[in-house]
Amino acid sequence: MAEERTHGTSAAVAAAGAPTTVKSIFIYPIKSCKGVSVSKAPLSPTGFVWDRHWVVINSKGRGYTQRVEPKLALVQVELPAEAFSFGWEPNNSSYLVVRAPGMAELKVSLAKPDLRSDGVSVWEWSGSALDEGDEAAKWFTDFLGKPSRLVRFNEESETRPTDPQYATGFNVKFPDAFPYLLISEPSLDALNEQLKEPVSINRFRPNIFVSGCEPFAEDLWKQIKVNELTFRGIMLCPRCKVPTIDQEDATIGSEPRKTMMKFRSAEALEVNTATTKYKGQPYLGQMLVCEDHKTNKGKIVSVGDIIEVEKVFPSYADVAV
Repeated sequence: MAEERTHGTSAAVAAAGAPTTVKSIFIYPIKSCKGVSVSKAPLSPTGFVWDRHWVVINSKGRGYTQRVEPKLALVQVELPAEAFSFGWEPNNSSYLVVRAPGMAELKVSLAKPDLRSDGVSVWEWSGSALDEGDEAAKWFTDFLGKPSRLVRFNEESETRPTDPQYATGFNVKFPDAFPYLLISEPSLDALNEQLKEPVSINRFRPNIFVSGCEPFAEDLWKQIKVNELTFRGIMLCPRCKVPTIDQEDATIGSEPRKTMMKFRSAEALEVNTATTKYKGQPYLGQMLVCEDHKTNKGKIVSVGDIIEVEKVFPSYADVAV
């Protein structure tokens, strides 16, 4: 494997003419439901605070995603504004508010529930989770039309390690794979230039949306620094069917996947797929871990923060997929 190149901040800024910055930050409190745009996000050892903190499960304890239940795209969630301030702790009047078309508002107390659900599973992980009770279960059962329950990750009793093939020593709650997903606005713009109907960034569900770089520059970011926090690029994000789901009405189409396969497939990018578990997918975005995950308490990423690109991969052949 070729040796990675190292970029200084000043060199990167000079090359681009302006710094790359954080344009938007998105938190997804309930897995596969709508995200929340925030101006700042405190970090935890497993990712941004409140991100993928909850998941809706079926009668067998399996976590739902939009791949199986596209109607989850219509579920809006709201947390108290102060929930994204460092050190904030919920009290008995703090709620997660859940809304969806045709449904009464659901208020879920942020106080720790007493109920437990055993045998909860998300991809390869299984364990116990905190159960949000019968009212929340009925709400999601009625909305989805099948037995469902809302559960919360139990940080006191459970851990969910990231895939050791890609990154060891890191844990997550209920995301698909890694704590953070970063995509750039120029990459989205470049994709939209090839589509008859442009799509929003909400199709791709990033945590960190950046601007001020070249299209797809993030593909080769091996190490970046944001507000003195070091993030490492783990792998390009393989895109499943979720980006084909319109996040406004939950309808499913063929785009943008059809177009992405023409210029963002493994063959088009010439990535090394010898050991990948994700065959036949187009790629968009870089999945990250925070190297400071054990000492990031009190650290915050904010809109406007400068992205310092410290190391880049020499070529797509050196990037994990």
